[in-house]
Amino acid sequence: MIFDVIIIGGGAAGISSALWCDELGLRALLLEAGAELGGQLLRVYNPIENHLGVLAENGRELRDIFVKQIQNYNFAIRLKTRASEINFEKKTVLIEEGEEFSARAIIIATGVRRRKLNVEGEEEFKAKGILESGKREQNSEKNKNVAVVGGGDAAFENALILADAARKVTLIHRGKEFRARKEFVEKVSKNPKIEILRETVLTKLTGAKRLEKVELENLKTKETKILPADAILLRIGVEPNTEILRGKLDLDENGYVKIDSRCETNVKGVFAVGDVANPISPTVSTAIGTGATAAKAILPNLNL
Repeated sequence: MIFDVIIIGGGAAGISSALWCDELGLRALLLEAGAELGGQLLRVYNPIENHLGVLAENGRELRDIFVKQIQNYNFAIRLKTRASEINFEKKTVLIEEGEEFSARAIIIATGVRRRKLNVEGEEEFKAKGILESGKREQNSEKNKNVAVVGGGDAAFENALILADAARKVTLIHRGKEFRARKEFVEKVSKNPKIEILRETVLTKLTGAKRLEKVELENLKTKETKILPADAILLRIGVEPNTEILRGKLDLDENGYVKIDSRCETNVKGVFAVGDVANPISPTVSTAIGTGATAAKAILPNLNL
């Protein structure tokens, strides 16, 4: 079947794109690699209070609101469906199972993922000491030694959350200055249970069955040290899911898709929405707005 629009990615931006395509009478197919819709929302465990008009206890609750709203809309959804190859000129998408779909326009909504350290032990101790969220796993770290890596708002906020239950929290940052907001830095600096290590990098995670220690290096003195750590939380930023797009669409120096004011890429009829194209404003509100913008921009170009 040939669709008017194929949307790749089922987070907030992809859902918004699909809703608006249906609103405008466009036949849309939404492809989501995961087992359920939601994208990054499924990994937000703190309350969402800055999306105008909606308050939610966490990302999943907000996702549920979105899914409930689209239940009566008429567009196709394929879960557990990962695109393996995209031909932007022909507007075709080949999925890993071998099926190929065609459209008159494509919307990229593949989002971002948390950046990894890529150090020894990182894969080995996944779910065996490497935490997903300070908020979600706060109680499990009661009276334990916890390390947090990062220098932005997320790292500082999680350090404060974990310090409420942990014996000690060590905040590790490779730089001398922090990106976090002043209020977060002040709160962390005054917390007696949090130690800050600047100009320091984590080089290795070690342990038997679970994480027990991390190896650190001071970038200034080149000295190394072993830090006891029952758990660690990595908050070193995100990177866009654009591997499949490289060499086909214009990307910026950090791998984000370049778009114009209509959310259109350098290839006519190909649009990008949400976090994958918005490093300055990776928010739910931006994702929803750009999803609507792309659908509205597509409509007059299809000559329906």
